[in-house]
Amino acid sequence: MSAATTTAVPGPGGGEHVPGPGGVSSRLGWALADSWTMTRRELAHWARQPVAVLVNLAFPVMLLLMFTYLVGGGRGVDGDPTDFLVPGMLALTMAFGLEATMLAVTQDLGKGVIDRFRSMPMVPGAVLVGRSAADMLQSVVSLAVMTGVGYAVGWRWRSGAAAALGAVGLLLLLRFAMLWVGIHLAMVAGKPEMVAAVQILVWPVGFLSNVFATPASMPGWLGAVVEWNPMSATATAVRELFGNPGGATGSWAAEHAQLLAVLWPVALIAVFFPLAVRKFAALSR
Repeated sequence: MSAATTTAVPGPGGGEHVPGPGGVSSRLGWALADSWTMTRRELAHWARQPVAVLVNLAFPVMLLLMFTYLVGGGRGVDGDPTDFLVPGMLALTMAFGLEATMLAVTQDLGKGVIDRFRSMPMVPGAVLVGRSAADMLQSVVSLAVMTGVGYAVGWRWRSGAAAALGAVGLLLLLRFAMLWVGIHLAMVAGKPEMVAAVQILVWPVGFLSNVFATPASMPGWLGAVVEWNPMSATATAVRELFGNPGGATGSWAAEHAQLLAVLWPVALIAVFFPLAVRKFAALSR
């Protein structure tokens, strides 16, 4: 009986992969190792580009302070407008993360980094998993910063810990959905210069929501459009879970905001995740 042998191949992190007999656990371990390597690569960019990280964290904070003290937010709300505005800004921050995702992916595409990764003996999807994992970690940090600033300007959540954690979960679910939208659009655009074109579309969609004002304070047709915006569903659901005033209109969308806050992101993931994976697989063709 001859002993089984395995051949070590170099991994993307500078180590070696030992595929072994090819069992499910071996393949899963290889995929996790490759994905963690790609995640560490993305996180290492934070240390090398601290200014960019700080700008990404500071921008939503500046928006929150501007709408709290200068422009005004919470139009049409009974009660403290800050309690209405802060949860909406948390939802807006999760949606605006799409731009940073697009910029990072298009930069890697333009420099040929992704092509080099694809030529290495690694699990193909590890690049996308690493990108998404790093973005989600950054989103957690951004949420923590925004929550702290909101607390400093007078916002308070008035529900239990379980409801507050549910609100955070809905915010991160929206971010995860927007992340895959951004990854797909980035691979379609291919160049960092095209991110500006997407920004032109993201901003109107972001502001065409109930982040800053209630639909009841808008013209009837506009309020109806706003209520069916996925970001409005998340903002309304988060306000409910935090125990903040929601400016409810009594419409079906407002009454079922928590359900829509789950269905909208799941629908976006169901559409854009396979599109992103298919587009990534076709890059070398």
